[in-house]
Amino acid sequence: QVQLVESGGGLVQVGGSLRLSCEPSSGRVSATTLGWFRQPPGQEQEFVARLNNYGDTNYSESVKGRFIISGDTAKNTVYLQMDDLKPEDTAVYFCHVGSFWGQGIQVTVSS
Repeated sequence: QVQLVESGGGLVQVGGSLRLSCEPSSGRVSATTLGWFRQPPGQEQEFVARLNNYGDTNYSESVKGRFIISGDTAKNTVYLQMDDLKPEDTAVYFCHVGSFWGQGIQVTVSS
């Protein structure tokens, strides 16, 4: 098993940037995919971005061109560079490594 810890969230103004990090505090797992999901207030969890061990990425349409996912499957680390943030990006963000989830971190974009 692996315990994942997220950091880098917080409050930012519209148009600003944040970089989310997700790193293991203990353990390691064999993972072929790394991902980020988010849950906006009062809504269901939704997909944000994914990276596989071949380096292939895919993004939700709502973040494409603004967010970049990076990471290392062997190290179980995953990052999300978020630029040109919008109020609709406000959510709790969760990293996903293999079949394991981080605890979630709040991102709030104020207008």
